[in-house]
Amino acid sequence: GLHYMCTRPQSLLRRLLWSLAFLASAGLLATGANDRLHHLLSHPVHTRAHLTRAPQLRFPAVTLCNPNRARFLHLTKPDLYSVGQWLGLAWENRSLVSEMLAVLGEDRRAWLTRLANYSRFLPPRRSERTMQSFFHRLGHQIEDMLVECRFQGERCGPQHFAPVYTRYGKCYTFNGDRRNPRVTRQGGMGNGLEIMLDIQQEEYLPIWRETNETSFEAGIRVQIHSQDEPPYIHQLGFGVSPGFQTFVSCQEQRLTYLPQPWGNCRASVQGEQTLPGYDTYSIAACRLQCEKEAVVRSCHCRMVHMPGEGGSICSPNVYIECADHTLDAAVEDSQESCSCPTPCNLTRYGKEISMVRIPNKGSARYLARKYNKNETYIRENFLVLDIFFEALNYEAIEQKKAYDLAGLLGDIGGQMGLFIGASILTILEILDYVYEVIWDRVNRVLRRSKPPLQKPSGSIATLGLEELKDQSPCETLGRHVEGAYNASILPNHHHRHHYPHQGVFEDFAC
Repeated sequence: GLHYMCTRPQSLLRRLLWSLAFLASAGLLATGANDRLHHLLSHPVHTRAHLTRAPQLRFPAVTLCNPNRARFLHLTKPDLYSVGQWLGLAWENRSLVSEMLAVLGEDRRAWLTRLANYSRFLPPRRSERTMQSFFHRLGHQIEDMLVECRFQGERCGPQHFAPVYTRYGKCYTFNGDRRNPRVTRQGGMGNGLEIMLDIQQEEYLPIWRETNETSFEAGIRVQIHSQDEPPYIHQLGFGVSPGFQTFVSCQEQRLTYLPQPWGNCRASVQGEQTLPGYDTYSIAACRLQCEKEAVVRSCHCRMVHMPGEGGSICSPNVYIECADHTLDAAVEDSQESCSCPTPCNLTRYGKEISMVRIPNKGSARYLARKYNKNETYIRENFLVLDIFFEALNYEAIEQKKAYDLAGLLGDIGGQMGLFIGASILTILEILDYVYEVIWDRVNRVLRRSKPPLQKPSGSIATLGLEELKDQSPCETLGRHVEGAYNASILPNHHHRHHYPHQGVFEDFAC
């Protein structure tokens, strides 16, 4: 098109039409290139999911919590004196709550009344009534709750459950060691963790009012999570009811997100300091750290389940007066005051849960004899939890860049070929031509601006054009080169007649 636009012999109308066509094509090219550039700068992404088979899979960590924070029948006089108000059993002056006594049976009412008699009682020292020691002693013990345990058909016991503190108090984690995790080499029921638990409902605290910490549930809370993250069971756990066998079919999901500017994940940097108290970054660890900072800022101490080694743990009075409501406020405002981006590499476990009632009529009497309990107790307190992998594969979910620089260049190149019939080489040729034209013009300007040459001095000089004009014709003729007039001044011997040569005399006369 440029040839028809710039060539002079073309008609004016033809040049005009070609100019309009070229400008329209260039405008479409610029519009398309601008749209593709904005698309690149928006950093679009797409998600790719696929299943990958594995010869073995790392079994997840399983955290179990009894929602009852303290065993009622294990309370002692110092416990009632120190945490009775926090448990909702006594008022600030340490007198028992009459509404609570009304819901108790006669035997328990009499026992608790005797326990609350503080005459001749020496209050415990502050160091003897810490919340950590309280949770450790009064929380449900795994030795009492665990009735049966098998992992991949092999027996396991309480020694395989590590204590961990959460908002429910003392909980237990199976397979929580990230340095030496258990693996499974086969999917399906019987190839994972199967446990029978006694939730000990007779130890539950009496409920006579509703508070933020009141729990009406009976059973256990379970969270299946990676060894790289702490349990956040009060929000991420699911419930398992007594009187049922619950089957949990799991599938490992490995998620990969993109960092800025394509996404908002937090990339792990080699050697970077992680959150205090944790080896790796996770959303749960970040939330716990935010909650800890809020409580420490307001109450100048931390709660038992919060991370950190050393430092003061809040006393029961501080739990009541400051820590509990500060924690509740921090959880409500966590979206605004606490930024916890998703890690760029995350492992989570999808779950499918089903259940059947236990025991059946044929096994109720057998279990009652075996564990020395009555059938009613078995139905109200026993549960079975079976956690296994559905198959030996994992789902990889990856966030990918949907558009990059190579795609931009390809789109612009295609539009260049479509609209103006050009390529990268064509552009380079045009640039080279423009360079040559500019360089030629610059050289012309530089030649015009140079000063005239001066006449050389010396014995031998060269005649210029102006000097020749000023000289007489004779001087000019006398300087003809040899042979210039040979045809006129030499005799013409081969002619028959001899004519006088008019110019000869003039030549020699001069």
